[in-house]
Amino acid sequence: MSIYISGVGHCFPDRKITNDDFAKVIETSDEWIYSRTGIKTRGYASGVPTWKMGVIAAKEAIENAGIEASEIGLIITSTITADFFTPSVSCLVAGELGLTCPAFDVGAACSGFVYALDTAERYLRTDDSLKYALVISSEMLSRYTNFGDRSSAIIFGDGAGAVVIQRREARVQNTEIYGAYLGSDGSGGKHLYGKLPFPSYPFYDYAITDMEDYPGPDNVIVQNGKEVYKFAVKAMPAAIEKALERAGITPAEVDFFIPHQANIRIIETAAKTMGIPLEKFIVNIETHANTSSASIPLALYDAVKDGQIKRGDTICVCGFGAGLTFGAMVFEF
Repeated sequence: MSIYISGVGHCFPDRKITNDDFAKVIETSDEWIYSRTGIKTRGYASGVPTWKMGVIAAKEAIENAGIEASEIGLIITSTITADFFTPSVSCLVAGELGLTCPAFDVGAACSGFVYALDTAERYLRTDDSLKYALVISSEMLSRYTNFGDRSSAIIFGDGAGAVVIQRREARVQNTEIYGAYLGSDGSGGKHLYGKLPFPSYPFYDYAITDMEDYPGPDNVIVQNGKEVYKFAVKAMPAAIEKALERAGITPAEVDFFIPHQANIRIIETAAKTMGIPLEKFIVNIETHANTSSASIPLALYDAVKDGQIKRGDTICVCGFGAGLTFGAMVFEF
């Protein structure tokens, strides 16, 4: 079997922050940002919490699928910017939808949508009672942006994307397309991280140990751009190659690739490495910036709504990010 995306939804903030806006608060310029990242604007949630963006995206995806919310049997949300350490975003979404189905979050950073989608596929494949699953990616990176670091502050934005998926039974044996490959390299975690503060209470008097590789302030995203770039331009082609191999198809048979929208230079380099025309890559980083795990479903949403992606197209999605994590998945839309 494979999976079938029966509905797509999104939530993208109305408030747009331009490169010129950044130039007013940090030493930078529109030309400097755009030439290095491909970003012109990004959306900031402005008071809408992560879970609420997830609800908005989920409701649109359910409506787009033409089903009732009560038919959803599983909710998985990828996020690194939840509003609470408990309950999960998924549980809050389930509550808003009036559901009592299994609901949990995954934290695989910018690879999160691929991780969540593959997890949902495995549930659908092994549980005959499960008909529809809801996969959400909702991120408010503005909450953890270090505005004192011009190299990373200008990259991030907010948003949410959601898809309703269902089991696609093989019409003819071995004709359905599906392949996924996930991985991680924890030794590179020191190159991209967001550190929580250590405890501070009357009975806590221990010295902080084993954190030498993670300097810098708490509660903000810290990134070594050069190291992340070197990781990404290798990880993306490798993950895509493995996913296509498992699906039994070649890059030429893929209609569109949807990469994590981290940096246009990463996407361009990966495309060149794989010998794939850049025109086959769905890119919306200019207007959306880097929304972590939400970037892939937001790009998918835009491409579907614009009529670029159509039913029957073969799609390959690929994420890479903090962890360090990476993953790719190929399926028929």
